[in-house]
Amino acid sequence: MPQIVILPHPVFCPEGAVLEGQSGKSICDTLIENDIEIEHACDRVCACTTCHVVVREGFDSLNEQEEKEEDMLDKAWGLEPNSRLSCQAIIADEDLVVEIPKYTINHAAENH
Repeated sequence: MPQIVILPHPVFCPEGAVLEGQSGKSICDTLIENDIEIEHACDRVCACTTCHVVVREGFDSLNEQEEKEEDMLDKAWGLEPNSRLSCQAIIADEDLVVEIPKYTINHAAENH
């Protein structure tokens, strides 16, 4: 099983984490199942950017982005070339290093 290293985030994962990933599952679902409550205001249907992550290592192993995700990512805060919506990024067999950006465009964050 691939390993997913989550870099420290002051709110969602202050200490960082190392998770066991499952091929075929999204990064977002994996985070939530491991008690890292990343925002996902649209309930993981690629209709917002609150689950935006930056994949620091292993980006090329993920599934290809569809046009809808590319269009949504244009609205994400802190967009980088290796940004993905974690609800659309499907884990393969390679280890990943993932950073949750400090901010999202969700001014009224759920659960805060």
